[in-house]
Amino acid sequence: MANGQWYPPEWPERIRALADGTLTPATPRRAATVMLLRDVLPGGIEVHMLRRRTSMAFAAGAYAYPGGGVDPRDDDRQVRWAGPSRARWGERLGVPEKEAQAIVCAAVRETFEEAGVLLAGPTPDTVVEDTTGDDWAADRQALIGRDLSFAEFLERRGLVLRSDLLGAWARWITPEFEPRRYDTWFFAAALPAGQRTSDDSSEADRTVWIGPRSAASAYDRGELTMMPPTIATLRTLAAYEDVSGALAGSTERDLTPVLAQARLEDGELVLSWPGHDEFTKHIPTGGTQR
Repeated sequence: MANGQWYPPEWPERIRALADGTLTPATPRRAATVMLLRDVLPGGIEVHMLRRRTSMAFAAGAYAYPGGGVDPRDDDRQVRWAGPSRARWGERLGVPEKEAQAIVCAAVRETFEEAGVLLAGPTPDTVVEDTTGDDWAADRQALIGRDLSFAEFLERRGLVLRSDLLGAWARWITPEFEPRRYDTWFFAAALPAGQRTSDDSSEADRTVWIGPRSAASAYDRGELTMMPPTIATLRTLAAYEDVSGALAGSTERDLTPVLAQARLEDGELVLSWPGHDEFTKHIPTGGTQR
């Protein structure tokens, strides 16, 4: 039985074009995504996932986490900030300090936009307890429509971004043959007490809380479609029995970027992700992949 690996039908043609030099790779856009976690009894964790609408230009129908691209305004001024310094985040993420702020801001902003969960509070050691209501919904829409920057949103509400609630988990870069490319940092975070996820994302037609092992098994059976970074991070989450353990483990996670490679070998195009053999695809020059 085929698994649920997301594999667009146009990839073989684009891989060939990249190999023969007729395709110029697009520059990846900085992005961030957050694996929201919660503990479940009698033991284990669940992660919040969204199924991308079939109308989406990228990864339509695939299950993913809340996330998206960096808003240029995420690094054009300093935001109210708590937790590790921007310099420390820069060291952890492998980017300059200003870019680190933008990536962390994107992670927190996109989680609020897509899931209604806000990793921020009135003080450096508190978190907003409730993000429901018409006024919060209006702010979400203003952020989604880019009528309001995240810095303006925090300042207007008197909130501090809680960067200490995030744990950096992985970094994946969209393959060079994809027309829409992202350099994406994956983070883990606990669902704040009192908050609940929203199911009204403009980019998703379904949201679920699901155990990492259950989600991975459904992928293996071909019941859930996912991109390689999603299923790879799910498999690593499955090793943890509680959210605190996962967040503690995030400090040891390797953030070396994972970028797919395509090569011609024995009459086949071979597509692989270094360190992740399960995603390797062999594409005969005639066309059908296996």
